Amino acid sequence: MNEPRHGGAEPDVAASPLIRMRDIRKVYDTGKIQVEALRDVALDVASGEFLAVVGPSGSGKSTLMNLIGCLDTPTAGSYELRGESVAGMNRAQLAEIRNRRIGFVFQSFNLIPQISTYENVEMPLLFGRVARRRRRERVEEVLARVGLADRMEHKPTELSGGQMQRAAIARALAMRPDILLADEPTGNLDSTSGGDIMDLFAQLWEQGHTMIVITHDTALSRRTSRRIELHDGRITSDLRNGA
Repeated sequence: MNEPRHGGAEPDVAASPLIRMRDIRKVYDTGKIQVEALRDVALDVASGEFLAVVGPSGSGKSTLMNLIGCLDTPTAGSYELRGESVAGMNRAQLAEIRNRRIGFVFQSFNLIPQISTYENVEMPLLFGRVARRRRRERVEEVLARVGLADRMEHKPTELSGGQMQRAAIARALAMRPDILLADEPTGNLDSTSGGDIMDLFAQLWEQGHTMIVITHDTALSRRTSRRIELHDGRITSDLRNGA
């Protein structure tokens, strides 16, 4: 595994942030009690940043990821993505945002086992109504970028854990999203495979991708350009790595 690197693209701090969150509050009402998962969260993320979100279980990491990824909406506060307010969007508009502008990578890979790696990576392109020839070009391109050009006809069950996560990353990249959003991407991998995925994330960042990683993995969080820490639903630290 390579040594930690901090040489990715410099975020454009002069431009408007890619993500702008203000006074974000998220409350889950169970009927008997209310659980405040996020409290007064303010967060800007510039294009080209590699951000790690860390914190203990129950700190609000997954809730923040769901809000950033438009999988959920805040109880209060504002969220702008590329200057566009997300709060007023309907379900169809949010689905369009998720498909075109945010690439998701999950701990459990979320690949469909019955179809090939190629077909798994092609799925968001089908939903995005991309033409067949362009789909082929795009799938071959992203599979080559993650080192799976020779595995595209294999089903996920024929791949190792590390290869399955690479396939999931290729699928996340297929629509050329604004943000790559990863939830514990090394959580189901051994140390060697996890190190390979960290190397791949560093390469993608160096190529100009905006990366947000929710992680317990301290080795991964050290390799990002910035790290925020959550406790009890609040951001308690915001540090630049290597500064």
